[in-house]
Amino acid sequence: MIKFVTDSASDISKEYEKEFDIEILPIPITIEDKGYYERRDFTPEEFYNILDKTEKIPTTSHINVIQFGEKYKEIYEAGYDEIIHITISSTGSAMYQTAKMARELFYKEDESLRSKVKIHVIDSKTYSYGYGLAVVSAAKMAREGKSVDEILEYIKDYFDRVEVYFSVFSLQYAKKSGRIGVAASFVGEMLGLRPIISIVDGKMKIIDKVRGDKGVPAKLAEIIDKKISSKSSEYAVILGKNKLAGEDLVSECKKLKNKKLVDVAKAGACITINTGPEVEGVVFLGETRK
Repeated sequence: MIKFVTDSASDISKEYEKEFDIEILPIPITIEDKGYYERRDFTPEEFYNILDKTEKIPTTSHINVIQFGEKYKEIYEAGYDEIIHITISSTGSAMYQTAKMARELFYKEDESLRSKVKIHVIDSKTYSYGYGLAVVSAAKMAREGKSVDEILEYIKDYFDRVEVYFSVFSLQYAKKSGRIGVAASFVGEMLGLRPIISIVDGKMKIIDKVRGDKGVPAKLAEIIDKKISSKSSEYAVILGKNKLAGEDLVSECKKLKNKKLVDVAKAGACITINTGPEVEGVVFLGETRK
């Protein structure tokens, strides 16, 4: 049996979590010097309100090695013999390295476990639903009876091709958090320009600028149309607080011919701490990168 494990920054919906029995570990978040857990203590919408009201930008910390190790043990004792653990990008978090360390400590306690349960720890090299979509898709494959090897091959191909593009309607959070360095250097906000930021192989880069909020949906749709792989017509959308902007983005994307919107994800705390609640983006598979 296969068990899928990831963290709350994947922005997988509660519905998918339950439907496919995905283990989603909550990331610790500090708000005004008080500790919380993403997903467990508030919904994305509740966190948007927190961001609007708090003076100090909340901070995140990674799930520790003991928590990962205990979760692996719990899953093994529940009868699973394959664990596929997909983490947030190692370029922005220590969770990938921590998960690998937890795996080795788990086996070190009992070397016979190496032949009884396989733990596959995978660095997504991306953020938000960029890897959440991979987890959900892989879980669907398992439900359909695909083998572990087939699923791992799909996951490798996915992360060799996944591209995320997003925009923020205010740079105040990015500048305060310091996590999106490219956005902090962007100087066009006073001119009403909005940055279009790419996430490819864990690296963030401003690839374009559009004038005004209304220009963002059309530009993101254009990027899908130009960059999506000829082998895959599917894409997903990530939305934040602005409902009307989200509706505009979905509407623009649905105008694309021979492209299929497969999911709409809600941007959670870990991404909006750095982008602010006014964010929207798209996820799709481009061509294989060398």
